[in-house]
Amino acid sequence: MTYTTDILQQLRRDWQYRANSPDSRRAFEHLHQQHPEVDLHTATDMGGVLTLLEARSGCDVLTKAKILQALLIEADDELLRRALLQTLLPGVVSACRQLRFGEGIIDDPSETLGVAIALCAELLVDWAGQSRPYAGPDILSALRGRLRRWLLKEKEAQRHLAGYDGFDATAPENSQLLTRLEQLRGGDFDRLARLTYARVFEGVSLRDLANADHTSTRQLASELQLFALQQLL
Repeated sequence: MTYTTDILQQLRRDWQYRANSPDSRRAFEHLHQQHPEVDLHTATDMGGVLTLLEARSGCDVLTKAKILQALLIEADDELLRRALLQTLLPGVVSACRQLRFGEGIIDDPSETLGVAIALCAELLVDWAGQSRPYAGPDILSALRGRLRRWLLKEKEAQRHLAGYDGFDATAPENSQLLTRLEQLRGGDFDRLARLTYARVFEGVSLRDLANADHTSTRQLASELQLFALQQLL
């Protein structure tokens, strides 16, 4: 689908750059040392591990499940968490498709995908260290719940949008995403941090944010996606 291309290609290029890097080999060694019971075959870096998780890798379902379980346990490691996010992307797209990309609520389907990826990244931070034999399905099920709640919140926000006058509404406590946005406030990314906060936590539509920011919805969507990729994931 063309509307998923930009952000998915950005993530794919980012992973291609990192998949066989020295940091990737370091992360692989950590994973292998912590989970010697998991059969990682001939992989030598995280790029090789994700190859094992592909549909046509020849790896059996049980081995794939154990790899995903180990990745979630070790998800406090940023690169292992990034690898887990990368391998879950097809499932993230599927979750968006099941919710029809927010049709009737969200104007641009790619915006729903961008939010879903950000929510999945936050979920991986929240669940890091947990041991789940069905880690993949569990994560995607939880993501669907979070995404559905976001869409319902967005739908409700549209009814009260006329009274919107700022970005200072109360946000959920203990949110990793909120903490990161607060860290970026006042710096080079202050504008995008404020806009992301308004979009995710207050449910302000992309169209109204673009109007307030004096930019086009397409340009703002692209900026927010790149910001999420480079600063939030």
